[in-house]
Amino acid sequence: MSMKVKTLCVACIALAMAGCMEYNPVLQVEGGLVQGVKTDAKGVYVYRGIPYAAPPLGDLRWKEPQPVNAWSGIRLCNSFGHPSFQAAHYPGLYTTEWGYGNEAAYSEDCLYLNVWTNAPGKPESKLPVALFVHGGGFREGWGSEPELDARQWAEKGVITVTFNYRLGVFGFMAHPELSAESAHGVSGNYGLLDMIAALKWIRNNIAQFGGDAGNVTLLGQSAGADGVRKLCESPLSAGLFDKAIIMSGDGLRGGDAAVRGHQDLTLKEAEQNCKEVLDWAGLTNLQKMRAAQTEVIFSLSSVYNMVHGGTTAERFAYEPGITQRPILDNYVSFRSFDNAAMKDSLHHVTYMIGFTMHDYLGDMRYAIDAFCLNRDSCGDRVYAYQFARPLPTEDGTRQLEGAFHSADLWYVFASMRHSNRPWTKGDANLSNTMLTAWTNFAKTGNPGLSWEPYTKENQRYMIFKLDDSGQDASAMGFPLDGNNVFHRTPFD
Repeated sequence: MSMKVKTLCVACIALAMAGCMEYNPVLQVEGGLVQGVKTDAKGVYVYRGIPYAAPPLGDLRWKEPQPVNAWSGIRLCNSFGHPSFQAAHYPGLYTTEWGYGNEAAYSEDCLYLNVWTNAPGKPESKLPVALFVHGGGFREGWGSEPELDARQWAEKGVITVTFNYRLGVFGFMAHPELSAESAHGVSGNYGLLDMIAALKWIRNNIAQFGGDAGNVTLLGQSAGADGVRKLCESPLSAGLFDKAIIMSGDGLRGGDAAVRGHQDLTLKEAEQNCKEVLDWAGLTNLQKMRAAQTEVIFSLSSVYNMVHGGTTAERFAYEPGITQRPILDNYVSFRSFDNAAMKDSLHHVTYMIGFTMHDYLGDMRYAIDAFCLNRDSCGDRVYAYQFARPLPTEDGTRQLEGAFHSADLWYVFASMRHSNRPWTKGDANLSNTMLTAWTNFAKTGNPGLSWEPYTKENQRYMIFKLDDSGQDASAMGFPLDGNNVFHRTPFD
């Protein structure tokens, strides 16, 4: 056989082998090349642990997110990135519910995101995109929690991004010296700036994954929903998303009052509170503040509060010491969500908002009513819902029972495979109904299912529930009764 014929045979064999190889393209994103891994959902790939900003360490502690550090070669994205540094999770309650324990170690090096897609390397697909903001009171949680497995969203044709952002003292501490070094004269709200950085990463990179940067839904639950609320008010996020879903994040309660009884602190108030604690600890300048160990910074506020007295409830309600949640800094955030809504300065996007029947705020329905009527008067379309399915339990001894705060996440993400609850066929059907509604909303701004917008003339919710025989009975109606908390929560 001639050399020419041999070469042709080898080339044909190589082409045939390539044709049999599984499709898994290498993508170019900010920082370098990435490759994902196949999931067990048809055609869906996940890219875990993509850096979306530089690690906020050393001199970058308490600074706006900086451009990502470049890497060489192909980064195999097969493991999730570090969650933000936070308290160790104790057994019971939500820890048991979500099966925590397999996540990466907590770290200040936490600015990573994850992408689920069924169209990697196909920018012509222009699929809708969803960015989910995890909850946890702005002090715990991460974007790779098992209930947030988004493979079913991608299978439905919605590219989904989850991510970690800075929490607690690392995400929200203000200080006069930090403000003085800032080009904008502000400090705090680093966690919100991380959220905005994730939105900008989507704008600049999502086409590589088959996504449309012009069709982005921002959604979050609990504190993640509070983050969505803040970004709906922030001028820095204008134009980065066109739909918003607020899950168990409250509605309008009037004045400057924020959720769970907190007041939105001003920058000056937060600076004074934080400086008092750091001066007490001997961290009197930026060099000392940034040189202090992670564990020292993390524990300062708790130690300060213990030394200076006050009950646990008072410490949670009034947050003396280091500020660990969003503030009004006149850069990221100018007004409380309530005041922004009343002044019609929220972004004019399409909204979905709702709560669970046994959410920890028993009168959330009325706050959501107020928000829906406000948005209707301002010309925004808004869809309201209540999740009213008490989760199944084997023996009634679970610490989290009923349609509790966060229970709807299992259904919205169709992630029940990660839970050991005794799910029924009715639960599977209800999950598919909710998954379809949420992904329809992400695609078009209309959830379908004959779900009508909430208006002054049509003040109704979509109620997600099962009937007495255990079948999916979701339908438009008024919120059910029984909006009283009967389970224990971390806030008790």
